[in-house]
Amino acid sequence: MGNATANVAICGAGIAGVSAAYHLAVKQGISDVVLVDERAPLSLTSDKSTECYRNWWPGPGDAMVSLMNRSIDILEGLARESENFFRLNRRGYLYATADPARIADFKRAAEEAATLGAGAVRVHPGDSEYVPAPAEGCEEQPTGADLILDSGLIRRHFPYLSERTVAVLHARRCGWMSAQQLGMYLLERARERGVRLLHVRVEGADVKGGRLSAVRLSDGTRLETETFVNAAGPFQKSVGRMIGVDLPVFCEQHNKVAFRDHAGAFPRDAPLLIWTDPQELPWSVEERAVFAASEETRSLLGEFPAGVHARPEGPIASDVFLGLWTYDTAPAEPILPLRYDPKHPEIVLRGLATMLPGLNSYLGKLPRPVMDGGYYAKTQENRPLICPLPVKGAYLIGALSGFGVMAACGAGDLLAAHVTGGPLPSYAPAFALERYRDPKYQWLLETWEGSGQL
Repeated sequence: MGNATANVAICGAGIAGVSAAYHLAVKQGISDVVLVDERAPLSLTSDKSTECYRNWWPGPGDAMVSLMNRSIDILEGLARESENFFRLNRRGYLYATADPARIADFKRAAEEAATLGAGAVRVHPGDSEYVPAPAEGCEEQPTGADLILDSGLIRRHFPYLSERTVAVLHARRCGWMSAQQLGMYLLERARERGVRLLHVRVEGADVKGGRLSAVRLSDGTRLETETFVNAAGPFQKSVGRMIGVDLPVFCEQHNKVAFRDHAGAFPRDAPLLIWTDPQELPWSVEERAVFAASEETRSLLGEFPAGVHARPEGPIASDVFLGLWTYDTAPAEPILPLRYDPKHPEIVLRGLATMLPGLNSYLGKLPRPVMDGGYYAKTQENRPLICPLPVKGAYLIGALSGFGVMAACGAGDLLAAHVTGGPLPSYAPAFALERYRDPKYQWLLETWEGSGQL
């Protein structure tokens, strides 16, 4: 179709690309910003997430907590100005265990998070009275975490948890929202400032002398631009190759299951619930015999990792809850449409029933599940890349793994500072590609412990 121009071209109209466009056009006043995506906005991965957020992250260092605190600050500001259009709440994340040995781990995690900037730890009984989180809204709520060690308090506030539960850790600057409505709010604000959306695909780029001059689109257009942002989500690695940059990113498939809870077994006012103990699934004697007879199903009899989690979906009157369990983290090439393991919903439900015994009523008569999912694009240590690339004029907002929705506003803010040459926050170097050239960081990678992924 010939040539066209843009001050900034952003590949990808997911939550990362939309946030980048918002911060560049609305917050920095840059004109002629173009989003390029052959799909509808926010439809590839952004609307397949748990839609949760947290400032609860392990080290090393405080970079992830600082980024998330900045992102949540922006989210809360957007909620105020939009009359909470995207239904941000502050119900928190509730980590639960039936293993007394895990109590020390809970204490260490809470103390570490406090030193990194997530907020103070309150132990119950002891420090103060525990204050439950409201079901709606995000204003005037505590930060930090509440560690509850008294079984009577646990039963009073969380009667739906397994009676074997010995401790819960309630991280407070956490909750969820409607990612689709957040993204559309950001997109509409950006469009008001002139951002355009092109429903085509980026197919190549023109790079000469280490500088980008244009990107080539699937409709034949050569889009001349001196600033190109790779926000391609699971396809960011292939888009990086178009400009000659091999990104240290890989993908994992992650699935989400929605169940209709016609028996009312899942608490509608619950926080995000996370069971922190590994477990073996409760199969019948007959089922165990069948699974043991086949190599394909024998793994169902082994130990599954910690971290099965769930939350109620929709308004209080809804009967839907979401269940997730990352028990398979094998790298995968992004292939669409996704292929799902038909056993996955039952595995998730059985894992959740260990934490929420009320769900046992569904075993053997599984409610019809609705599955969707997407790909986490991530680095080996599960830290994002928000930075300039070696090609002049090219930038990346990517490797946002399973925290794309919660990090998007902070990541877009940081990306815009890079593009405009504005002042960078102290955490910016932690998300630069150059970190992998630092010998100290290489040593750190060898001793890295927690990724923060649920």
